[in-house]
Amino acid sequence: MNSALNISITLICVSTVLNLYLCLYVFIKRHHYTSIAKVFILHSFLTALYCFGSVYVLMSTTIEEIKFWTTVLYAGMPLSATMGLLFIMKYLGINLSRKSSWLLLGIPIMTFLLVATNDFHHLHYRVLEIDPELGAPYVHQEMGFWYIVHGLYTFSSLFVAFLLVMFRWKETTATYRPQLLSLLFGQLIPMITSFLYLLGVTPPGIDPVPMVMWMTSLFYLWSISTSRMFTLMPIAKDIIFNSINDGAMVLDEDNRLIEFNKSSQQMFPGLSLTALGKPFLEVWQSLLHDSPPFSLEHGLSQQEFQVPTKAGTISTYQVRISKVQHASKSEGLLLIFTDFTELKRLQVKLEHYAYYDELTGIYNRRAFFQQCEDMLTSSNQHRSPFSIILMDIDYFKKVNDTYGHGVGDEILKHVANIITNELSNGELFARYGGEEFVLALKGYTEMEAEGLAERLRLIINESSLQIAEGDRLSVTLSLGVAGVESGKDETLHHILHRADQALYVAKDAGRNQVRVYTPSIVLLK
Repeated sequence: MNSALNISITLICVSTVLNLYLCLYVFIKRHHYTSIAKVFILHSFLTALYCFGSVYVLMSTTIEEIKFWTTVLYAGMPLSATMGLLFIMKYLGINLSRKSSWLLLGIPIMTFLLVATNDFHHLHYRVLEIDPELGAPYVHQEMGFWYIVHGLYTFSSLFVAFLLVMFRWKETTATYRPQLLSLLFGQLIPMITSFLYLLGVTPPGIDPVPMVMWMTSLFYLWSISTSRMFTLMPIAKDIIFNSINDGAMVLDEDNRLIEFNKSSQQMFPGLSLTALGKPFLEVWQSLLHDSPPFSLEHGLSQQEFQVPTKAGTISTYQVRISKVQHASKSEGLLLIFTDFTELKRLQVKLEHYAYYDELTGIYNRRAFFQQCEDMLTSSNQHRSPFSIILMDIDYFKKVNDTYGHGVGDEILKHVANIITNELSNGELFARYGGEEFVLALKGYTEMEAEGLAERLRLIINESSLQIAEGDRLSVTLSLGVAGVESGKDETLHHILHRADQALYVAKDAGRNQVRVYTPSIVLLK
């Protein structure tokens, strides 16, 4: 065995040991690493298998031994290159489905099978025999059809992996560049060597690629030990930018749209790549023809607007604007759109529960006091009349005791609906409590309020509620009226108290009638 062959075997053995060490080292520490380590373990194991088979090919003395160990090395070599590509893709955040990954491994698996059965079809090697001049372990080989396919595919895997790393170099921070450097050399060294081998530049009969794999192993070891590869990794921009639920748009210093994520396209279906480079406000107008005003002042903490959807519903969005800066230089704006629709719907629903009576759908006591205070203040400021009508459903307790609370609830809704239909937008109508209702009338004198109260009493008196098939129940109201005349300032509490006194007189006098408070009114105990 000559010295050149000894050197080749020695180098390949070093490559085998180093790759096997890498495989075992990462396997032992896999629980401390990210999931990408599993792909690297397979890659380094397959590379070690490739180198291991290459060693025994160079130590073979017969063509049968050469063919056997060639099959062994082909169990690792084609799969190793593709697994290296998958490793690079996963490292950069390019996630493939399991089906796509298996499709990438299809040709390497076919290569192994064809090499193992080459004597039956000669698709990979047309000729594979011991070199007649150099003797074993040197071989004379003639490429078959599949050898070309395998060679191109293997080289393409290395080349694509190299390009993917190169494209990410500029947008990767200095912290992670040592890792990228090791990945670049890990693909570049075997790629150049295999290219030279395919061109026939290297010595004939021996595959030089496993002789240089020890260098790639050293780069990986350096990266794992110094830059904490597998524990501290760059997360690809696409993963962050396109996986967040919020819409994100980036504008340059001239407020032109330069980037947007997938969530933005889902929020605004008309958004496409043709919008890039255009002024944002122009794009905004094209997306929403009846768009609400939009301000690009980053000082505005939040803007809220509603957008009609294709389904006919309304989506509510909030947008936050912040500066995009590099060092001390401002380079544009970042717009973050948050879908506020469900939260807005819940907010409206909670506000409804807070200010509306759940049974009748009209204002509740809380909303009445809040809005009535404003109405009275406005009336006092403008010296205009203001009146209140308190009304009570007659014999309501008896109805509940006789027919049940279900019928009582129907009576409350019946009265509320009739009165609501008789009012315009200027009155404030609310459920005051139990079977009592209250009506605040801005601009009404006591006489005008009395007239309205009498009209409502008559309408309720003339109506009835069907409680069962063929059975109807009559309903009546007792009403008390009190007000403040123009030029007088009074509190809401005093007016309500006087209206309550008038209501008490109406009930005590036989119910189903209207009474107006007067200073001389006599309350019957």
